[in-house]
Amino acid sequence: MRYYGDLCDKVALMNVLCGNNFITISIIEDFFKYYKVPVESLHLANRSCRAHKEVISDVPYYMVQTSKDRYAACGGKPLEKNITHIAYSLTLVSEPNVRKNIIRDPTVKIEYTCVYPYIRAVSLPVPVNPFSSERVVRVDELDARVEMTLFKDHTYMDAFTSAPMIHLGNRVYVQLSVTEPKDFFLLNVKECWASQSPAHNETGVTHTLLLKGCADDETVIFENGTMSEIGGNGKSSMIRFSFSMFRFADEPRLLYIHCKVHLCAPDEPEPCIPECNEQTRQLTKRAAVTVDPTQGLLTYGPIKIDITETTKPKLLLMLMLPVGTVWVLGLFLLILITFAKAGTRRLPSFSTI
Repeated sequence: MRYYGDLCDKVALMNVLCGNNFITISIIEDFFKYYKVPVESLHLANRSCRAHKEVISDVPYYMVQTSKDRYAACGGKPLEKNITHIAYSLTLVSEPNVRKNIIRDPTVKIEYTCVYPYIRAVSLPVPVNPFSSERVVRVDELDARVEMTLFKDHTYMDAFTSAPMIHLGNRVYVQLSVTEPKDFFLLNVKECWASQSPAHNETGVTHTLLLKGCADDETVIFENGTMSEIGGNGKSSMIRFSFSMFRFADEPRLLYIHCKVHLCAPDEPEPCIPECNEQTRQLTKRAAVTVDPTQGLLTYGPIKIDITETTKPKLLLMLMLPVGTVWVLGLFLLILITFAKAGTRRLPSFSTI
């Protein structure tokens, strides 16, 4: 708690709100007026992230709200992490009031911190046990849980609760997400491929779906519905994409999906969003893959392939009808010819006198 005034008889009302996706600080206007600090001079470490005035319950406050995706850009300090919590720290400062090359009024500097637990317990009144793949990825001192799930349709509401059976040619809806800690890491899917074996490193026939975070199969569509754009890859803690079901030429008629993921912290200097262009893909295919502590491999399966072709009986019937018709017509003509010959033999002969 801060006090101000000539006799330190005033309390500076300060509130820090640690939201799910934002951090907000609000301070009573009277505190800044006492120190002759206008709202226009207040900002975070990055001057583009400035304060504004807002009246709450008839009381004016100076306020700054910072979203988590703008934390690093606004000058947030390096994240402090341990095995249980993550701390975000920001500093609100005022620009000095310069008059004729001198400064008489003090500047204000307020540091504030939000501490988040990185493990959260979530419960539901009815247990839901989706058929999914989970992986714990170690990032610095934090353990993050990543999950891969398949859904029955484009709404991503109804997950498969057992090994799915998908008809050949139907869409396969895949979701990868960071389940713990929520809303902290950005998720980037580096590669996804399909094989007939649950062992990702086993030699055999494979088919690539995503390569270097970009679509490598012509049927892959990210959730935003476009094939050319990246979708949500590297932009949030969840990624959704779909592809058209296929099968390998050889038995067995099932497949497994393998995905390699990378976790990015909000303050990570390297970009998390992949660059999708032909040159990048060619370089990636030639380069060796290096697994680091922030990468994890998930495997989902088996996925059973339904190859029942409902159009076969109809086609067979269509093929059989002409053949049957020919046989019937042939038999009918044969009967006519036989009767005609028999009738010819029984006709009486007439002669004229």
